Amino acid sequence: MREKLEVDVTYAARRPWVPRGPQFERWARAALAGLSDRSVLSVLVVGTARSRGLNKRYRRKDKPTNVLSFSGPGPGPDGRNYLGELVICAPVVAREALAQGKSRESHWAHMTVHGVLHLLGFDHERDAQAAKMAAREIQILDQLGFSNPYA
Repeated sequence: MREKLEVDVTYAARRPWVPRGPQFERWARAALAGLSDRSVLSVLVVGTARSRGLNKRYRRKDKPTNVLSFSGPGPGPDGRNYLGELVICAPVVAREALAQGKSRESHWAHMTVHGVLHLLGFDHERDAQAAKMAAREIQILDQLGFSNPYA
């Protein structure tokens, strides 16, 4: 039987602590529960300079950010659905976890789930969208054994 999800993780930064590939796969799989096709997700872990550059280029915000989501091309000729890429900034995630009193692992899980939901079309630009996305994040993270990231 073929796996329904392939996660390719590339580390351009490894400090502070960053999750291993199987952790990203577990978190992404939870966010993609119910998806029936074979999917591919790329995760790139970066430092602040790379995050800042990408955030400035694509979102016109001149600062590093926790996670950026870039949609993929979708269905490929090989039968796989190329979801896209998450770019997660290790130092920003670590700093936010500390400031919010969360474990690094729980915040990494949240950022992974958050990014995958963006790739699935969720957004938080409007209040109603934000509430729907947050509710889904809370549900997924609860299933993974993590507490409400907004509490």
